[in-house]
Amino acid sequence: MRRTLSAVLFLLVLNALPLAGQEPTPTPEATPAPDEEPRPKPQSERYLPRLDVYFPEGDLDLRVNRLINKVFFEGQVKYNFIKGDISAFLRYRYYGFQRVTQFTVFDAIEFEDVKDFSSDFDRVRGTLLLLQWPHSFHQRTFLLAELDRISSNKEEVARILRLGRTNTYVRFGYQLGTPEDARSNAIVGETRARSERLFTAFREIGPGGFGFTGALTSSFDLGIGDFDYLKLETEVLKRFDVSDRTFLVGRLHAGSFLRSGERDRRELPEPVDDFDLLAIPLSEFFRLDGRENLKGVDEKLRGTEEIHTTWEYFFPWFLGQDRKFLKLNWSNWYWILYGGIGNVGLERDIYTDFGEYIPDVGVGFESSFNLRKYRFFLSGIVAQALKGDGGVEARVSVKSYR
Repeated sequence: MRRTLSAVLFLLVLNALPLAGQEPTPTPEATPAPDEEPRPKPQSERYLPRLDVYFPEGDLDLRVNRLINKVFFEGQVKYNFIKGDISAFLRYRYYGFQRVTQFTVFDAIEFEDVKDFSSDFDRVRGTLLLLQWPHSFHQRTFLLAELDRISSNKEEVARILRLGRTNTYVRFGYQLGTPEDARSNAIVGETRARSERLFTAFREIGPGGFGFTGALTSSFDLGIGDFDYLKLETEVLKRFDVSDRTFLVGRLHAGSFLRSGERDRRELPEPVDDFDLLAIPLSEFFRLDGRENLKGVDEKLRGTEEIHTTWEYFFPWFLGQDRKFLKLNWSNWYWILYGGIGNVGLERDIYTDFGEYIPDVGVGFESSFNLRKYRFFLSGIVAQALKGDGGVEARVSVKSYR
């Protein structure tokens, strides 16, 4: 109950903020004559909402945006209706001829697991400036500067945060290939605001079906900064056309902390683990589980060194049709065979320790249907890791598109 009330209050406060992302005051319009049909507003003057829902995590991602000339305003709310986690983002993006400039403010609250019956939470508030230089349709470079303020009401976390709670960093990134892949864009841009995808839903990856994304993030403990690390993250995408109607998409992701500061063990509250000793926020560690990584792994595996690859084989059931089912019009349906393998840890020997790699396999689908003036993409997968004690993982996502 407390989490629900917190979420409601959070949204009310957010709605009251007089930020630049608000809709401009409308200008008076002439009243149409009784026999004259009101003219529809141009598309550029309408709101364009987008909705993503994830199960069984219980995540909801709602974005409402508006494009006015060269200026893009967007509000985003991510809410977990099981745990009560909530994040809010307000962003302003200006499209220039040689550069895209984006300014974002955000507030994210994460609660403990429901099974813990606790109201303890972690909170991150911050702001960022993201610059993008498009060199061609397929190539672009990025520069991001971000400031995060971390807090928690957990006693053990709060005692560690007394040693430092402000994370300031800059990120330099390069991207070759599609601008539509949320996972790749999160590497060079806003990491925590990304829309998580089950599959590589887009078809045009880049020149020759190849895409590359790389970013170098440097956090510094100068001025108000309290953390110190140098983080490298890369990802490669490749599409292989097997036939006229089937194709294979491979993704290779790797990350490493080239440098990380260390805390004095004597200043840390007991018990102390290896993650507490590193001057790195917990949210910055690489993860191996989840719908974006190894989809059959349910255990929360994280570390400073990570590598994994996933492969998705798409073959259609039907394409470009208008099939009626559940009072919906279904136009496309792909079946997908999935396989992945990867490893994560705190030492660089994880790359060559092949006996510790975790494989997983699964089968899924990706489809689209129409509901009134909206189009929805429905994706699902059932996957299982072939190593460890985890069971079968079932994940579903619904994405709206207009």
